[in-house]
Amino acid sequence: MTTEQCEERLTDRGIRPTVARILVLQKLSELDRAVSLVELEDLIETLDKSTIFRSLSVLAGHHAIHSFEDGSGSIKYEMCRAEGGDCLPGNRHVHFFCEMCHRTECITDVKIPVVQLPSGYEVQSINYTIKGLCPHCRAEAAKKGGGRYEAS
Repeated sequence: MTTEQCEERLTDRGIRPTVARILVLQKLSELDRAVSLVELEDLIETLDKSTIFRSLSVLAGHHAIHSFEDGSGSIKYEMCRAEGGDCLPGNRHVHFFCEMCHRTECITDVKIPVVQLPSGYEVQSINYTIKGLCPHCRAEAAKKGGGRYEAS
């Protein structure tokens, strides 16, 4: 995304477009996978961890990005790629966490079903993470002995 596209996306969601928020949104738009705060800090050398975290919190709070726990022990963040760019529960997709390489990938063509809850409940977020081996790690494990990889 260009700076102008980021500014427009932020403004459309009622978010004041600061330099930090634009940089975080641009970086997330360049990635094809979900990343943790620590990974994002390594990718954006001009911002410190607390500035990135505050930007992520604002972006997630306004549904410009979404966050989820993938079983790795850290929160992951990613750009919303749904039509209209809104990270609402109905637009969410499945994530896959590879137990060998520890990467989290988006499986965008598999949507998370929205569960109808009893009256009075309101869905704020949905987390659906599948764990196993990605195609690359599965092939590597097969080369090393054909057995099932056991996560440590």
